[in-house]
Amino acid sequence: QDDELKYALKRLVEGLGATREAARPGFSLALAQVLQAFEEIPMCSVLEQIKEKHNLEKVKKKLVRNAAFGNFFGVMALFQSGRLVKDRKALLESIQLLQQLTQHQAHLRDLPRKTLIDIMSEVPETVFEEVLFGVLHGDLASAFTSPENLHLLLVGIQKFPAVLKPKNLKKLFGSSTVVNEENIPRLVELMQSAAKSEKKEKKLPSVVFDLLQVSLKEDAFELFWKEGVESGLLKEKSGPVSYMCYRLLGSALPLLSLDQLQMVLKGKVMRHYGEHVVTTQLPDRFKFAPEMEGYIDEFLNSCDDLERQLAVVIGFSTLTNQGYPVFSSSSRVVRHLQPMALQKYVDWLKDMFLRPDLDCCLDFSSNRQKQSRENANIAQHKIARLRKWIIHRLANIVENPVEKEESLVMDISRFCFFHSFFEAKKKTSQICEANVLPSEPLDEQTHLAVENYFFGLLQTLNTLTVLGDTAKAAALREKHIHGVTADGKLWIFLLVEYANKLLSSEHVKALKPFTKKQKDAWERTLQSVKNLQKKEKKSVSAKVVAFQQLLLLMAIHLFKNQSETMDVLSDLLNCTEGAFSKEPKKKNTDNAEPGWVEVMVEILLSLLAQPSLLLRRITKSVFVRICPNLTKRALQLILEVLDPYQEENEESAVVVMEESDKKIKSAQDTDEEGNEDSSDEGDSEEENDSGDEEENEEVDDDFRSQLMNVLQAGNALVRDESDEELDDEAMMALDKNLSALFAEQQKRIQAKKDEKEKMRKEKILRRDFKIKVLDLVEAFLIKQSENPLVFDVIEPLLRVIEQCMTSDSDKQEVDFLQKTANIFKNSLCRAKQYCKRVDALQEDLHASVERLVKKACKLTDTSVALYYFSASLYLLKVLKGSASDKSTTPPTLLPEKKSNSIPQASQVLSTGCLNVERVTAIYRQALTQFLAKRKSALTASMFDDLFRRFPV
Repeated sequence: QDDELKYALKRLVEGLGATREAARPGFSLALAQVLQAFEEIPMCSVLEQIKEKHNLEKVKKKLVRNAAFGNFFGVMALFQSGRLVKDRKALLESIQLLQQLTQHQAHLRDLPRKTLIDIMSEVPETVFEEVLFGVLHGDLASAFTSPENLHLLLVGIQKFPAVLKPKNLKKLFGSSTVVNEENIPRLVELMQSAAKSEKKEKKLPSVVFDLLQVSLKEDAFELFWKEGVESGLLKEKSGPVSYMCYRLLGSALPLLSLDQLQMVLKGKVMRHYGEHVVTTQLPDRFKFAPEMEGYIDEFLNSCDDLERQLAVVIGFSTLTNQGYPVFSSSSRVVRHLQPMALQKYVDWLKDMFLRPDLDCCLDFSSNRQKQSRENANIAQHKIARLRKWIIHRLANIVENPVEKEESLVMDISRFCFFHSFFEAKKKTSQICEANVLPSEPLDEQTHLAVENYFFGLLQTLNTLTVLGDTAKAAALREKHIHGVTADGKLWIFLLVEYANKLLSSEHVKALKPFTKKQKDAWERTLQSVKNLQKKEKKSVSAKVVAFQQLLLLMAIHLFKNQSETMDVLSDLLNCTEGAFSKEPKKKNTDNAEPGWVEVMVEILLSLLAQPSLLLRRITKSVFVRICPNLTKRALQLILEVLDPYQEENEESAVVVMEESDKKIKSAQDTDEEGNEDSSDEGDSEEENDSGDEEENEEVDDDFRSQLMNVLQAGNALVRDESDEELDDEAMMALDKNLSALFAEQQKRIQAKKDEKEKMRKEKILRRDFKIKVLDLVEAFLIKQSENPLVFDVIEPLLRVIEQCMTSDSDKQEVDFLQKTANIFKNSLCRAKQYCKRVDALQEDLHASVERLVKKACKLTDTSVALYYFSASLYLLKVLKGSASDKSTTPPTLLPEKKSNSIPQASQVLSTGCLNVERVTAIYRQALTQFLAKRKSALTASMFDDLFRRFPV
């Protein structure tokens, strides 16, 4: 075994200097494991073996690199074995060897110095004092010659303060402290060197962070920051040094006291960082903002001091570019704020909104901003920008998953609502929001911005999980109920109550006062909601909640758009009265007034047309709750929106214009389109050009005749044989007539372009509306899969799919097709639940099967035929699986196997309401056509699916 161990050590030592770079760490790790396992192996003998094998003095010049790495990885193996610190002699020789290796910087760079620091960090203080201090005396004394030596000193000061005390430091390099006015210039140079050497690693150099810690230990942080960082490092305008300053700022946050934090957050580094954020908005530029947000997030998460948390978050909120903070208003770092700190931060934001204090902000302007706004009212501009950021920050605090109380959420919601639609006439303690008057009145644009953010906040409240630690709140969370407080009240209802209080107050006034008719509608809405709440207490009904939520939303919208909302609110109130009326329902006739469900569906469709995510979600939520009451007439109102043929009939002129002009699209149109989800991608430039030429030919005939008339009137076209030219007056008259003619022609061309653009945008809006309506169809199919009305949805969806397959291939059309197809496949054909009672619909369903299969046979597109065929199979499943009390078709036995065994129960198939003979004839005819016709849209997989699913 001794021979084997010696051989293993020999091979491992040889491998330390292997030519293959990837092999060296492997040999080093293996040697460390061997030394750790066999403690009887002397460390000094292995070190001597390493030195002898990789002797830097005797090795050939071309192998110096391998030998240097051999020595280095040998020392690493001894250190990683964990035994080096215990053997003082081996430790001393290893340190000396590493010092020799620092001369081979071309090959090893700073690896020996880093290893030296790692070893020094592991040794006990007594070993450092007795063994290493003497060996490292020269390196420590020359600490200001290189970042590596300085790092060695800084680590020693923090690790062994009793050894490297001020008295010994003075003996080493002449001063009792590292950070002092005399050393600052040299320290700045060393930090700049460290920043440039580690710029690719994109992290704070260790020597700089250790220098920060030592400056705090020596009570010289202010000197280090102001003289070393702000007056030293920032003067060199280089990227690596600037980023190092930003990282130093972020890394320093957990280490600083409150006073030091306030000094740093109002200093030059913060201003420099703000300028970086503003000037790197362009893509393809390195952005430090996400990294800085990581530093802030880490600090707030680890800090338990309320005042320090507040100082940092306010400090970054007051770093402003012409009033607008560079700190993201949607930053998620606020989730780590303690409840009291969050409350104080919200109070500070509200106070800054009402009484903007620009003097407390660290404000800056870019050179371009200084040039463009020299004579403008810059103070008003700054205040408007600051207020816009603050209101978004407040709204986002509610949206963030931060621990918060209901009182805080309501406080923010009331504040946003008040400044959206009201203003205080004079101070009053009765209304918190009117307790402090704005130092600068809010302008119209600010009110509009607050209003937009308020409706975004309303959407957040509608989906907010129940807050609080009470048992009732926990029970509501288990039921996945959203948009209510812990006592079950809707957030939007609390806001409506608050709005009613404001309307009755003499101290505030609405920005858009209600007329008497609107006031009556408001009062009627509140009364209707109270009535619904009484019904809700008696019996929990989804319909009651749905109406209540929609009424409250429309009541809030009355403050935003009074004229449009009044019509919808009036219909909704009448619909509510009809829905909860105790009078017996009248039989529907053709001339009868529409029922409450039809009216409600029309209201929901009108709300879907609005460009509001909140309205879209509440509309869907309300529709889901009234689905059980949906009538055939109400469903038809929804399906009519999707009907492509009805659209062609109603707006044939528009459609024809679009079809003829859809291939004419300029680059400017594409740019203006922005984020809209449609573009005519399939059209080629040649088609565009040809389209323009055809249009110009039509225009040229009319325009050419007008041009000829003008020229003839000016005697410019038909001339006498004499060579007399027109006089100046005639020429001027001719030029004027020609100019007027061409200007008129240009106006006609522009008018046509404008009309085409209008048509294109209308088409986009119609398609977008249809996509929204599909949400209602999907909700109905999912929630009411056993409703017989589901069958009325099949053919309208198929018509949409067929029409989309043969129309434009722009992105919006493709999205519409995909969504329709997914709903048809997943929510309809593959639904696990379906209508089980179809006795009265047998004949209609069989006729539908026949109609669908015949349609599939007539089609030329296989992909469309597949949907029609799948729909017929769905109806087969319904007919076969339905329970029929009067079924005349006896149960069918499966063919028996060759053995004379008795048929099992599983072999008896119930056919339900299915007329097997009639259906068999339908599919036999289709199969015959498939086999006989060369070009058929049907495929073998369709019939394979039929035979596998229905082996009757």
